[in-house]
Amino acid sequence: MKLSEAVRYRAAIEKASESLADDELLEVPNLAPGWALNGSYAPGNRVCFDGILYKCLQEHTAQPGWTPAAAPSLWTRVLIPDGNTVPEWVQPESTNPYSKGDRVLHNGNLWESICDGNVWEPGVYGWEVIS
Repeated sequence: MKLSEAVRYRAAIEKASESLADDELLEVPNLAPGWALNGSYAPGNRVCFDGILYKCLQEHTAQPGWTPAAAPSLWTRVLIPDGNTVPEWVQPESTNPYSKGDRVLHNGNLWESICDGNVWEPGVYGWEVIS
């Protein structure tokens, strides 16, 4: 395959990924466009950075140091795409806390958040063991 053909295929894949719901794209985050320095982003745009799916929070042009992992005011990690998904717990930022009723797996247990805006680790505060 020629490089120009591969580049066209990649662009088509990224365009097609826009039609996927968060839960679908979380299964294959590398289908989303990669974060690009000097890229223009609008709220809701999704990118893959270091294999993790992020969603843009506010319009901006990417600058050095404004990677999704380093700029929580600009990006939020997609944690729970819908109520049918029970992912492993990850430490959220203030821009993507868990909501009341969200369920996660952590240390071999199923936990449910009993409050909105929950940024605590299950077992510390704001969680109830389900099983």
